[in-house]
Amino acid sequence: IFSFVFHFIFAFNSFFFFPHHRVRHRRLRAAASFTGALSRRPSRSPLISVEEKLQKKKKKKNRKITKKIFVFGNFVFAYLVPFRSYDSLFVLVAVSKLLMRRSHARSRVKSKSDMDPIKFQIRSGNRASSSSSTYTLTKSISKTARSNLLLTVASIASVLGFLFVCYWIMFAEGSRRGSLRYSVVIDGGSTGTRIHVFGYRIESGKPVFEFRGANYASLKLHPGLSAYADDPDGASVSLMELVEFAKGRIPKGMWMETEVRLMATAGMRLLELSVQEKILQVTKKVLESSGFMFREEWASVISGSDEGVYAWVVANFAVGSLGGDPLNSTGIVELGGASAQVTFVSSEPVPSEFSRTISLGNVSYNLYSHSFLHFGQNAAHEKLWGSLVSKDQNSEPTQQGVFKDPCAPKGYNHLNINTQKHLSGFLAEESKLPASFQAGGNYSQCRSAALSILQDGNEKCSYQHCSIGSTFTPKLRGRFLATENFFYTSKFFGLGEKAWLSKMISAGERFCGEDWSKLRVKNPSLEEEDLLRYCFSSAYIVSLLHDTLGIPLDDERIGYANQAGDNIPLDWALGAFILQTETSTSHHAASSNRHWFHALFGNDSKTLFYLIGVPILMTVLVCLVSKWKKPQLKTIYDLEKGRYIVSRIR
Repeated sequence: IFSFVFHFIFAFNSFFFFPHHRVRHRRLRAAASFTGALSRRPSRSPLISVEEKLQKKKKKKNRKITKKIFVFGNFVFAYLVPFRSYDSLFVLVAVSKLLMRRSHARSRVKSKSDMDPIKFQIRSGNRASSSSSTYTLTKSISKTARSNLLLTVASIASVLGFLFVCYWIMFAEGSRRGSLRYSVVIDGGSTGTRIHVFGYRIESGKPVFEFRGANYASLKLHPGLSAYADDPDGASVSLMELVEFAKGRIPKGMWMETEVRLMATAGMRLLELSVQEKILQVTKKVLESSGFMFREEWASVISGSDEGVYAWVVANFAVGSLGGDPLNSTGIVELGGASAQVTFVSSEPVPSEFSRTISLGNVSYNLYSHSFLHFGQNAAHEKLWGSLVSKDQNSEPTQQGVFKDPCAPKGYNHLNINTQKHLSGFLAEESKLPASFQAGGNYSQCRSAALSILQDGNEKCSYQHCSIGSTFTPKLRGRFLATENFFYTSKFFGLGEKAWLSKMISAGERFCGEDWSKLRVKNPSLEEEDLLRYCFSSAYIVSLLHDTLGIPLDDERIGYANQAGDNIPLDWALGAFILQTETSTSHHAASSNRHWFHALFGNDSKTLFYLIGVPILMTVLVCLVSKWKKPQLKTIYDLEKGRYIVSRIR
């Protein structure tokens, strides 16, 4: 906008001011030449010599060429490039051309003969005294200099005033608030609800992200939104606490411009649609009254495919491959509590129901993305307990109501377990009365049990190959980052980021075979339920990555991490923020190029008034100043000669 306004003023000045200026003085010179031609005194010197005419003609031609070059270059920059430092050159050109207008009109000269005055004679009755009756109209050099100085100061003041107004309208408000913008994303997960507060900047029409310091903050509260299935109104309490956390990190003046979105994931997807809607209605009321910018459609339950795509975006942003060659991108494998996500660029054809295409800049990515609901770590562990007590399993209890759990460390007994409590919705009907589980501590059997869970329904596969259940899964290619429970398990066992799966097997065998009492002593800070899961988790990870997805045990393509790059969290919510911000910014830029007038003014009548009214006002003021003390023509009738004589009064 800033560049466009200056280009408009410059073009207006070039097309309208200068032609009018030249026409006016051409008429003056023509009138003066006509007067001299009619003079009966042959001794009278011509008003304008031939040499002077040629010089002026040459100067006029040079000015024309110069003006055309400046105008052409000006409009090339105006429409092809945004405002840059070299646009300041055109600002100076605009000012200089305003000053050139006056200097061309009345230039200072050294002598009266060079000042091009129009001399006329008033004849008296005595012809001999004609020389004394000749009146030469001149103007003092000091007065001319003073007028030029005043005009120069007025022109500069007008332009500087206009610059200040433009700066105040377009930039001062933004500078006062700071160029930092904010956005809020709420992740409604299965185990808890986490709010993310992002700060970012727009530079050269592109967003700049820095997920650290004051530009990023998060807070997680337990339990997740799905825990309020029986009491939807209870979800508002934790959500209001999260909103207050965001308000404490965003300046109050920016609240109305900060978008807040709530995206619920697998935990909510497990609930019935009617229950989902009740919980969402409660969250919408809280967000509508939060003071942030919110629309009703911004609170929703996202699909597992979306969750996988968002995780892939932040992973590639963190490692620096986002926007590059698709074949050099990094895949993502997430192991959450209720679901697992696999997303990567596949080299083989992918059915449309598993294919997602996203565009970032000039690059398009064709992704395989799928969320395997009920195959998260917690959900799979509950499936294991359900399979142990299921009538369909061949294993028999060691005694009445007591079942052997191969995924529990030796020496651990979990008695009178209420399977209805541990088995969520979809398995509740398969559960029996409260049962007891006896620890088996057998890693191999636990791994086999995990594999049977992953391959359940494999016989119903209608695709070329299915790795997990009856769902199509292409062969993995390229590098991968394994996040969430992959990382937590690897960290617990002290494995490196690039540890082989074979090391995971060794660590799991040691843990499952060790006595429970010793494990409690070694890990006093962990809850019993969390510590118990690591035996199953180590077996489930190997079964998922190696036995199911086909990653070799000694393959270093897999990295276990929850952060990458410059310690950027590999959280799908960050990917959602990146993708939405990039898309909206690109769409806005493209819309601005196609519909520049609407993008420039929009529906803001105040902006329209300033951007059109102020330049017109400045132009009128400059015109008035330039016409102040302008050359005036005076016509005198010579009674003796019987003709009119035109003179210029300075």
